[in-house]
Amino acid sequence: MRPKSLDEFVGQEHLVGKNSLLRNFIESGNIPSFIMWGPPGVGKTTLARIIANQQNRAFYQLSAVHSGVKEVRETIGKAKSQQFFDKPNPILFIDEIHRFNKSQQDSLLGSVEQGVLTLIGATTENPSFEVISPLLSRCQIYVLKPLEKNDLLQLIDRALNQDPYLKKFSVVIEEKEAILRFSGGDARKLYNVLELVINTDSASQNEKEGKNVGSIIVTNEKVQARVQENIALYDKNGEQHYDIISAFIKSIRGSDPNAAVYWLARMVEGGEDVKFIARRMVILAAEDIGLANPNALLLAQSCFEAVNVIGWPESRIILSEAAIYLATSPKSNAAYQAISEAQSAVQKEGDLPVPLNLRNAPTKLMKELGYGKDYKYAHNYKDNFVTEDYLPEKISDNKFYDPQKNPREEEIRQHLRKLWGEKYGY
Repeated sequence: MRPKSLDEFVGQEHLVGKNSLLRNFIESGNIPSFIMWGPPGVGKTTLARIIANQQNRAFYQLSAVHSGVKEVRETIGKAKSQQFFDKPNPILFIDEIHRFNKSQQDSLLGSVEQGVLTLIGATTENPSFEVISPLLSRCQIYVLKPLEKNDLLQLIDRALNQDPYLKKFSVVIEEKEAILRFSGGDARKLYNVLELVINTDSASQNEKEGKNVGSIIVTNEKVQARVQENIALYDKNGEQHYDIISAFIKSIRGSDPNAAVYWLARMVEGGEDVKFIARRMVILAAEDIGLANPNALLLAQSCFEAVNVIGWPESRIILSEAAIYLATSPKSNAAYQAISEAQSAVQKEGDLPVPLNLRNAPTKLMKELGYGKDYKYAHNYKDNFVTEDYLPEKISDNKFYDPQKNPREEEIRQHLRKLWGEKYGY
């Protein structure tokens, strides 16, 4: 069921919809090297193949899990041998490019820069963390999103009507919630679940009736039962790691150190990337604990640095200490909410002018225009504070940060109330 053209491709309208940037590149034939960042099963490999097919380019595919510098150099050699004036350069698609180490990534630089080949990388990890800067600077970054409900429904309909195997059956999907929920926005998971339910039911009917299969009815209860009975098959591509990291993060957020350590153990036993676990804890420390315990971010950052030095198996002890500390810390997402609210204000109001008294005035002309005039230097006043308007006039009373009810932020609230009175409603 893998699409062979952009018109068959489902989802990612922001990238390949009509008049979108990437689609225009593809249709023009002028494809830059780029990296696709997104969760599994959203079309990264498919899109790379469509581009090669549509432009009639040679297509080489490497997996960063199984390939090294030798394989990269061999592929570059093949690409060079196919260089002709009237022929577009080949495409090298590297799946899970974030797993390449520095020397492996370095081996790509010259060929990408010289146009020997067009590099298309795919990663489930933030490329700014895992891809070296010289390579990042030579590539565009495109973010792919989980497939939405309508995309998944379209994929189900297409499979039931076009797949040669599934067309043999009369499938009636009475309830869709469970199959959509288990897919998690992942087309591969969606098809695995669909295939699992239909295969199980067809086998069961044949065994009971000894004849051709009748209608197969798909319900939420049936999907739930089949998936739980066959979790290994359902998760055969290792994508359960997203479910487990989600359970880990939610356990810490929910202040349950026992569950946090259990899910951590599942990841340790499964061979999860130690940096991936530590990095997620750094994010959580800022997002979910924040100012309720600012030391949490420092400890999480120290954990990230330590596991990069130590490695397995000792890193599990450092991760365990950090996970327990974060789980037992008081929680606040006030900082997360504050920046989200402020971003919403920027998106709504646009680029509001900076008040004149807050502007920088490095030149005489700027000073004559009033830049920096009447600015009150806080340290010249009692308690190093003076009432001043620091926001643009149109939103001068907006409150973005709202301290939450924990001991640390109650102190902050009282301090802000003393300074600002009723201005921000503290």
